[in-house]
Amino acid sequence: MKDILGLEVTGADAGSLETYHQALAGLQCFVGDPVARLNSTLAARPDFVMAHVLKGYLFALSTEAAAAETARKAAAAAQALAANQREARHVGALSALAAGRWHEAGGMLAALTRDHPRDVLALQVGHQIDFFTGSSVMLRDRIAAALPAWDATMPGFHAILGMHAFGLEENADYARAEAEGRRALELEPRDGWAHHAVAHVMEMQCRQRDGIAWMRDNVDNWSADSFLKVHNWWHLALYHYELGEADEVLALYDGPIYGSRSTLALNMVDASAILWRLHLGGVDAGERWGTLADNWQAARPGGHYAFNDVHAAMAFVGAGRWRDLDALVEAQEAALAGAGDNVVFTRDVGHPATLAIVAFGRGDYAAATRHLLPIRKLASRFGGSHAQRDVLELTLIEAAIRAGENELAGLLTAERQSARAHSPLSGLFAARAAKLSAT
Repeated sequence: MKDILGLEVTGADAGSLETYHQALAGLQCFVGDPVARLNSTLAARPDFVMAHVLKGYLFALSTEAAAAETARKAAAAAQALAANQREARHVGALSALAAGRWHEAGGMLAALTRDHPRDVLALQVGHQIDFFTGSSVMLRDRIAAALPAWDATMPGFHAILGMHAFGLEENADYARAEAEGRRALELEPRDGWAHHAVAHVMEMQCRQRDGIAWMRDNVDNWSADSFLKVHNWWHLALYHYELGEADEVLALYDGPIYGSRSTLALNMVDASAILWRLHLGGVDAGERWGTLADNWQAARPGGHYAFNDVHAAMAFVGAGRWRDLDALVEAQEAALAGAGDNVVFTRDVGHPATLAIVAFGRGDYAAATRHLLPIRKLASRFGGSHAQRDVLELTLIEAAIRAGENELAGLLTAERQSARAHSPLSGLFAARAAKLSAT
């Protein structure tokens, strides 16, 4: 039997294949409940290899330690089944990913794409791996290599364009990124990733008012029943933050960003990231920190994915949870003796960044500066986007100013103002650094 793009699949029948396609379409738009659809599919056809694979990928890409076990079980279930060569390569990539070998899995999927450029799942999972490993060039080129095999008549083409748009944005090709993101949304208005790609363009170009209008227009398209909605609301909050509109940011936090008090790591990352930005500016978030820290503590961060660890540290500092911070740092140190790519994520960026957040929280701004300065150009190694990793640069600048390191503060703020000349925040930093130098 063949799937909707003409690829051979094993263990499916017409009904289960339709449900699988619905789950895949949900992933392509970041809407609905793909896992529930896959559970239904597997209940009917437990020998459907790619249904196990897709389910495993969904859990492995959650970046949560507990979910990794479900991903490993899905890989084991798929390994026990008869599979064609393409499917077996997917099972291998899933097994590597579930074991924390992110780069190996990404490489396996890139090789699979070369042989099967219309394997949209290989492209989408590979793209997400590139995101979580901070592989900016591959975010663009993985999709670009497959584009000639695609056209607008093919189901899911919007997702190919949306992914390519994000890759273009992360490589500063802003005009093409915005054009492709908008084209993807013309094909499928509910594509949350494409909408998010255009939001990134406006963030990087400091088009705050354009960004607010972009996000406020057709909100239901990118938020209704979307598991990317918190992140997209976070993007709206970033525009208001840059404009100094703290009340708007807090209103968004208390509403669509963290009003539901999500325990999902990806949502808690966004919650920590926006509150920490406000914290850097002296805004008191009050009890919000305690609630968020409770949820981070329950998730037992430390040692699974370094990017999450740093954001958990922000919440613990905000809530004054020094014991939790000590436990987090100890878990990172233990992880450094382990296996998998998170060892590198933690060693190169996550651990020094966490130490910097702790030092900042204790008022040791000189130490925070010392920890952050060597990693500022290496931060992509632990994942995320330019917009997400910018929180480390903001922390470094604020720490340098508070530490009274006049020359460094001047250099950092001048660099930021050159790169983001139309950002009100850049101007504010530059003015503070200039005032510091004049004293």
